[in-house]
Amino acid sequence: MRIGEVAALVGITSRAVRHYHHIGLLPEPSRRANGYRAYTVRDAVLLARIRRLTELGLGLDEVRDVLADDAGRDLAEVLGELDADLARQERELAERRRQLARLLDGPLSDLGPVSPELAELLGAAAATDSPTAVKDREHLVLLDGAGGSAEVYAALRPLAGDPAVVALYERLDELAGAPADDPRIGPLAAELVAAVPAGVFDAIPYGGDPHPGIGAALLADYPPAQAEVVRRVMAAMTARMRERR
Repeated sequence: MRIGEVAALVGITSRAVRHYHHIGLLPEPSRRANGYRAYTVRDAVLLARIRRLTELGLGLDEVRDVLADDAGRDLAEVLGELDADLARQERELAERRRQLARLLDGPLSDLGPVSPELAELLGAAAATDSPTAVKDREHLVLLDGAGGSAEVYAALRPLAGDPAVVALYERLDELAGAPADDPRIGPLAAELVAAVPAGVFDAIPYGGDPHPGIGAALLADYPPAQAEVVRRVMAAMTARMRERR
């Protein structure tokens, strides 16, 4: 048989057969006087086995290992590993579908897909055009994607509809063009820390930053005076968490 004939018989392409030759998976057959490869039934059987193994999900290196053992002693081990990997993928897919179902059942955020707990928190937040409030929500979405805590969102829930929180955001907005030594910074930072429910400090894990650099990145997203307020709030919250541990 010529290459096109054996490929058609097995149900693969001639290009795939040539690739198997190139990587040493399929030995080169003898050639006729005209230079064409002459494939035998044995070659077709080997190609059919390669096709079946790849359809099961084995990589070509794994197929080579299986074919190298004429007795097939490695096949059960390789297929067992493949089965375990498929089971893991099934569990991950099932978990993703559960998360998707929860998102579809709950309120959706205009900031994109977020956890159901954060979507509920954002949905309950008081309406405001405050730029810092919008930025705060964006930061929450970022932290949510990095592994946000449902316990933290639940602890923040009392702040969602509090008009006093909107007033604090508006005061923070007023510092947009102020210098980093503006006298309003200290009092505002203290009021922001005082507004944080005690449950938040219990819900936030303490003992090392799981995402090094994220704090500096958040601060860099604010102009100087606002960044100084946020820095003081973060420092005060860290100190409070240390005291509660």
